[in-house]
Amino acid sequence: MATQQTPLPAPPGAATEAGTAGQGPGVTKPAPHTDRRSASAAPVPTADSGTADSVSAALASRLRADIDAAGGWIGFDRFMHQALYTPGLGYYARGDTPFGHWPAGPRAAIGSDFVTAPELSPWFARALAVQVAQALQAAQADEVWEFGAGSGALAAALLPALDALGCPVRRYTVIEVSGGLRARQQARLAAFGDRVQWVDTLPPALDGVALGNEVLDAMPAQLLAFDGRDWHERGVAVHDGRFAFADRPTSLRPPEGCGPFLPGTQTEIQPQTQAFVATLARHLRRGLALFIDYGFPQDEFYLPQRTGGTLMCHRAHRADTDPLSDVGLKDITVHVDFSAIAVAAQDAGLEVAGYTSQARFLINCGIVPMMAQADTRERVDALKLLNEHEMGELFKVIALVRGLDIDPVGFCQGDRTHRL
Repeated sequence: MATQQTPLPAPPGAATEAGTAGQGPGVTKPAPHTDRRSASAAPVPTADSGTADSVSAALASRLRADIDAAGGWIGFDRFMHQALYTPGLGYYARGDTPFGHWPAGPRAAIGSDFVTAPELSPWFARALAVQVAQALQAAQADEVWEFGAGSGALAAALLPALDALGCPVRRYTVIEVSGGLRARQQARLAAFGDRVQWVDTLPPALDGVALGNEVLDAMPAQLLAFDGRDWHERGVAVHDGRFAFADRPTSLRPPEGCGPFLPGTQTEIQPQTQAFVATLARHLRRGLALFIDYGFPQDEFYLPQRTGGTLMCHRAHRADTDPLSDVGLKDITVHVDFSAIAVAAQDAGLEVAGYTSQARFLINCGIVPMMAQADTRERVDALKLLNEHEMGELFKVIALVRGLDIDPVGFCQGDRTHRL
């Protein structure tokens, strides 16, 4: 009899990570966000406008029809979902999502939009393997699950690293919502045979380790705008043939206790991300879940001076603040509120076993002595994982556990769980 499986509440996007606005290729982190105004209205691409290619024009046409059918307004979370995940048209669903180091061929001349940590350096996965191996041994399990595996770079480096540690994985399961990315992953991971498999849903019970590298930031978020007296939900409408932000009264609010907020503030709340964590918790029977992403604890996420929130778009290793233009042709992300992740996990019965910076996590896992084996170029790349002004501080790691007696090695020093 087939086992019952449960779909996830929000599409876990592939990993997303990019450069600071105005910087050139090779930049590997999103810009910290402080004072930023909302994106201005942008032209709606059409098939004959010449302002975007046919894919973007087709997606814009579909979005415009959706807005019309909804009475002239949709929430930004719905807009973001369609811009990223509409089959065949969304940024992650086109099949040619340009992130990572592209292999030789026509795309190599075009370049990528961003490079994630596993693609930047194999030492990321080799250090991560130390934590994964410890958790697998504690769970007496031999299975790893990865959400949104991107180009397949993490799995390609992690599986051999676990083998080298004497902790081979019997089955590495990828949950990927993008058919195009799944095909790319399957080609890259073909050498591992049936050790790697792809599924669309979670099984009733999961024993082992679940991983998500830059997954949470790509889940649709709701925008809130504060005019100095009232909160409004910021959504998307079409005015004079252009996509434009439009605000509506709402009962939604930032988390209690946050603020104060300055007039003109735009910020985000992330209920879909929290629902994803709660769903995972219902299925994680014995094991550890690790999420690595850029973000902050709640008191930093909602700083008064962060008047523009954290919404950001990435294309060609540059960042911009206009999600309404070139839909489907660039990534749309928000930073992660890790306090909200922790609360959602605890409410669903998981324990927060650690929270720290990516640099501290990788150092705790032994990346520094590992790098002694690397050549100069590899060391330069690996240092970008650790440097505070690169990925080391902005990126965080959170560990959620159930049913394990474990002190995770990645958090043995510098644990910041008390900050959540």
